[in-house]
Amino acid sequence: MTDISGISRELPVLIAGPTASGKSTLAMEIAARDGRVIVNADALQVYQCWRVLTARPSLADEAQAPHLLYGHIAPAQDYSVGHWLREITALMERPMVIVGGTGLYFMALTEGLAEVPPVPPEVRAEADLLRQRDYAAMLAGLDPQTAARIDLNNPVRVQRAWEVLRSTGRGLAEWQARTGPALIPRQRAEALVIRPETDWLNARIDRRFDLMLAEGALAEAEAMRETWEPGRPWAKAIGAPELIAHLEGHMPLDQAVASAKLASRQYAKRQRSWFRSRMQDWRAISLP
Repeated sequence: MTDISGISRELPVLIAGPTASGKSTLAMEIAARDGRVIVNADALQVYQCWRVLTARPSLADEAQAPHLLYGHIAPAQDYSVGHWLREITALMERPMVIVGGTGLYFMALTEGLAEVPPVPPEVRAEADLLRQRDYAAMLAGLDPQTAARIDLNNPVRVQRAWEVLRSTGRGLAEWQARTGPALIPRQRAEALVIRPETDWLNARIDRRFDLMLAEGALAEAEAMRETWEPGRPWAKAIGAPELIAHLEGHMPLDQAVASAKLASRQYAKRQRSWFRSRMQDWRAISLP
């Protein structure tokens, strides 16, 4: 067990960390000590369709402590950081430990979020088509302010920025400049970020994916194959595209598994870089 004696018993506890870094176990220890509820801050663990593949807390974990905002969203349902923040707002009276790997959720929580109007379905459909057919044109269509601020190698972020500009006439950066107050300012929280050693984390990632297969990840992917839409947010679960490719006969299972493990390690590397850049004032901890 981790020494949690120095972690506040009164303040909201925020735990950010890369995939497979042990943050959920730490959250369980803190929740058990303080009688807190555990609240999800992972953009993929909200979806009903992925328990195994996103390493959502097990049924046994859920029996030990209340877990909120896990697996409550249908794949076809729209869900964004704004939805998540509104759900968190309704829980503010409860003692919480908020845990996850989606940095954008934590930034919205501690720094505030711009209230961008919803994107109309016809604009979303237009964006889906453009992204598939001419991604370079989508990039070129961004306003300079937004293009300078977002990760241009992340198609989801690029499409979101393009949709906002197309539907509102204002760039995402302009909307973000109108950010409202933070729900939990950084100074009023026990903010922890896990910074694991790379080789240790990569070994855990590989072992965990093998365990996911043993626990039914392939069956979970099979259940979603008929409605598979690679461009949708729920389809971004790490390992899902590779397992779907195997199920559709495009690659043998061992190749799919190796590709999924590589994708997971690469994702963890991006998370670590993001946390180093954006969470410099969070308390760094290492596990084990």
